Amino acid sequence: MIRRAGIGAVLFVAAAFSASAPAFAQQVATHSPRAKELGKRVKCMCGGCNDAAGSCYHSGGTFSGPCPMALDMLKKIDERVANGESDDAILKAFVQEYGPTVLIEPPKSGFNLTAWIMPVLVPLIALFAVWEAVRKWRHRGTEGPATETGAAPVPRELLERVQRETGRE
Repeated sequence: MIRRAGIGAVLFVAAAFSASAPAFAQQVATHSPRAKELGKRVKCMCGGCNDAAGSCYHSGGTFSGPCPMALDMLKKIDERVANGESDDAILKAFVQEYGPTVLIEPPKSGFNLTAWIMPVLVPLIALFAVWEAVRKWRHRGTEGPATETGAAPVPRELLERVQRETGRE
């Protein structure tokens, strides 16, 4: 008896999900291509993922697909696109609403410019430093011991002192 109730519950849940799947797919597919592209430039602010709103997809559990927050963000983008707003104006509106963390890419201005420059600049500086160190080590290795013809002259006072202390002439 309990087994039949469990099977019935599973069939009921499966029927409920299959009935809502076409409506869910239709809701996701109604966004314009421009809205979908802009959705990839803003982060889903649901807190459960770090995906873009256009590619938010929660898998597993009882829910699988874009979360309600991502769908709401895409709907807002689609409405603004339909009103003829520019991409920059739409992104600025989202920054005003959610803060600068809503953007997938930091803006290429001000202090955020370091986020764009440093990944290129730091390896170049490190490569130059290693090149200079190797060049100096190689140059140091080619120096041989001083020869008599290339040696610096020893002061006479020092030679006399060494001769007196060692007892040699």
